[in-house]
Amino acid sequence: MKNQDEKMSEKIPNPSEIQKEISDFVQKKYGGRVILQQPDIDREDEGPKSYERPSSVNFDLKPEELESFLKEYVVGQDKAIEIIATKICTHFNRMKLESTIEEEKKIVGNIKSNILMIGPTGVGKTYMIKLIAKKIGVPFVKGDATKFSETGYVGGDVEELVRDLVRIADGDIKLAEYGIIYLDEIDKIASSGIHYGPDVSRTGVQRNLLKLMEEAEVDLKAPHDLASQMEAAMQVQRTGKVERKKINTKNILFVVSGAFSELEDIIKKRMNKQKIGFGAEILSETEDNKYHILKNVKTEDLVKFGFESEFVGRLPVIAVFNDLDVEGLYEILKNPNSSVIQGKKLDFKSYGIDIEFEDDALRLIAEMAHREKTGARGLVSVCEKILMKFEKKLPSTRIKKLVVTKSLIENPEKELEKLLIKDSMKRFQEEFLKNSGIVIEFSDTAVRKIVNMSKNDKKDFYTICKELFKNYEYGLKLIGKSSFKVTPEIIKDPEVHLNNLIKETYRVHPELKNNLLKE
Repeated sequence: MKNQDEKMSEKIPNPSEIQKEISDFVQKKYGGRVILQQPDIDREDEGPKSYERPSSVNFDLKPEELESFLKEYVVGQDKAIEIIATKICTHFNRMKLESTIEEEKKIVGNIKSNILMIGPTGVGKTYMIKLIAKKIGVPFVKGDATKFSETGYVGGDVEELVRDLVRIADGDIKLAEYGIIYLDEIDKIASSGIHYGPDVSRTGVQRNLLKLMEEAEVDLKAPHDLASQMEAAMQVQRTGKVERKKINTKNILFVVSGAFSELEDIIKKRMNKQKIGFGAEILSETEDNKYHILKNVKTEDLVKFGFESEFVGRLPVIAVFNDLDVEGLYEILKNPNSSVIQGKKLDFKSYGIDIEFEDDALRLIAEMAHREKTGARGLVSVCEKILMKFEKKLPSTRIKKLVVTKSLIENPEKELEKLLIKDSMKRFQEEFLKNSGIVIEFSDTAVRKIVNMSKNDKKDFYTICKELFKNYEYGLKLIGKSSFKVTPEIIKDPEVHLNNLIKETYRVHPELKNNLLKE
């Protein structure tokens, strides 16, 4: 009888058989809830690929050049732009320099210019970093701190952000190692000081980020990725070794941001304590003073807010964004690079319609957006509310240009109705002229009467006119008219009026009737 080892050595399963056995096991245990992606097991092994770090970084922007570029797009944040443009330029230029220094001469301990941005929503924080990444030409990944937990992030962990950089860079690890990771709502992972329950998880997320923000090696195959681990196991069987691709975070720039709504109170308490005594300046609580207070933020304030001191230490650069007032919102709309206005122009241009905004209309939009307290996002919201019906209706008309006026902003429904009436009337007039050679016009009171009829009958102006004046093209030609004006009296009974008009014309000009008989 053969022993157990001999039985096992009789047949070594190939990768396909291993794949099938694992799939059968997973199906029995989890049913159809878990699906394994089939790896390409039939291809020949190409061997490990070498990912060498680039000898130089293709970056030569100066701080003032990047600052000037950002000011073309971001309005009202000059101080924040100055800080961010300077430190990001220094970050990339320093990497370029360090790539030329011999390893033994490099400084021990890498202090990166990771950035903490503090400011309300909708003031351009995300937009600015996206612009910078695009300008420099490095991959950009945005994550939301509220989606993280100490144990994982949508089936993964905080390292997924680093892996995402590689995906964005189409697998180019060299490029990904010079990318930018942006983490929003970072204030939501601050501990409240109660060290149990959810706060333990928040502190854990901070500690997990610590390693990445300084320098860490991240395996591109996530431990929880069953398909990747299975593929690695099959690679071991084929080649006897496993290829481990890693990405180093040493040069990846981390930018985090948040609104930090309660941080202002912490700073005020600290500053007022320092100014106790006669002549002490007590900080006011006006909205205009909020930016001034936040500019004075210190490490101790952020620690008291709920961050680990080590975590704050990984964010040496702090940029404070001020809230946008009406004038700031108006300047955003006036900016030729405004994504709000340019976006609406593209929306309408996709239907062949040109849209223009008068200055008074832009200022009114800014005032309405400021009341929403959502920064530049309020501009988009206001524009959508006002122009939605125009975007729906105008593509079905022959209107090719829309001018957004103050009146349109104040009463969009009324202005849309006027546009649709004008378009319907013009369509009828042009068609009437083409068929009969006669110019037909409408008095203001006649227009209002037809509009009321169209509302009651739920038909547009053009359709009502076609019904009312269906015999007028031929009738007016009979009596030799070159133009005709519609009045309210005619609309009451258009057929009777036409018959009476023909009779009266033939009575006064009998030759017209004789000419008709000859024809």
